[in-house]
Amino acid sequence: MANFHELINRNTPTLVDFYADWCAPCRMMPPILTDVKSKLGDKVNVLKVDVDKNNKAAMKYGIRSIPTVILFKSGKVVWKKVGVPQSSEILNAIKKVA
Repeated sequence: MANFHELINRNTPTLVDFYADWCAPCRMMPPILTDVKSKLGDKVNVLKVDVDKNNKAAMKYGIRSIPTVILFKSGKVVWKKVGVPQSSEILNAIKKVA
């Protein structure tokens, strides 16, 4: 599988969920991400990044609260949401950059 930097630098939008296992709101994200992926398929990559295990990535992207969802396209941050977004909000953000 491609690594984090390869995926976020692709032309295909990549949605990254920054989370931690101990975070209660973070547990709400998997069904939302599954819904987004089921609706868009190969039009989006979805990654989960544990901030406790990947603190360099969390620091690089200024993650101060979790969950934080960032949408990348061609290596650039094109959308960012702190908290738990609805799948429709994520879908709209992806459609704008796809």
